Amino acid sequence: MKQQTRPGRGEVYLIGAGPGDPELLTLKAVRLLSQADVVLHDRLVALPILDFIPETATRIDVGKCRDRHPVPQEQINRLLLEHASAGRRVARLKGGDPFIFGRGGEEIQGLLQAGIPFQVVPGITAASGCAAYAGIPLTHRDHAQACLFVTGHRRDNGSLDLDFPALVRPNQTVVFYMGLGSLPELASGLIAHGMAPGTPAAVVEQGTTTDQRAISGSLTELPGLVAQAKVRAPALIIIGSVVSLRKELDWFSPEKTTGPVETEPALA
Repeated sequence: MKQQTRPGRGEVYLIGAGPGDPELLTLKAVRLLSQADVVLHDRLVALPILDFIPETATRIDVGKCRDRHPVPQEQINRLLLEHASAGRRVARLKGGDPFIFGRGGEEIQGLLQAGIPFQVVPGITAASGCAAYAGIPLTHRDHAQACLFVTGHRRDNGSLDLDFPALVRPNQTVVFYMGLGSLPELASGLIAHGMAPGTPAAVVEQGTTTDQRAISGSLTELPGLVAQAKVRAPALIIIGSVVSLRKELDWFSPEKTTGPVETEPALA
């Protein structure tokens, strides 16, 4: 497809695609996508959301996922600059919210240095969207007055660099992004630093989509339940007393919405 160009410099739209349900996109996200000439999108952007991209736009799949980055971040930054400098309207479409573990700040720093105009469109982050669709309020007057968003991704040497003492404080909810592969170590680390083994915990797989599954149990049981269910990324881990409200507040079912039936293995 021949690239469209315009006089002068173009513009970049850094757009949060949300956790998966296309109806959770903001009106601004849909509007800017509809006028894009080029769209760079990640693997975690749900396929129905890509339908909002106009047929005339060039799509570039940068395919980022855990431990696999076929298009390095530096190359993504260069592509944004290259297309915007040619006068094109470039949409950078990222799962969740671009400023919550999305490296959005890094991408716009290069744009600022080059004098490229840009807009940032927040998206519903996975913690908020997946928890809501799983019937888990992240805060609740009787359970949690604070919520921590934490990355469970391992460092290059395979270790977890976490402030465990801060994570085990009472009356708070802890949400781990990118922590599925580290779940056994996360659970054992929290317990070793004082979190009760019976603390309610859950993993939400493919949250807000028709493939959503929510699996819950105690903190000590959760790694085994997740392994038994063969949960795969993307998945979010939620730990705290608020998870105990799920049985009461669980609402996402075919009878009530167009969403899926959630499955949960019985506790041993």
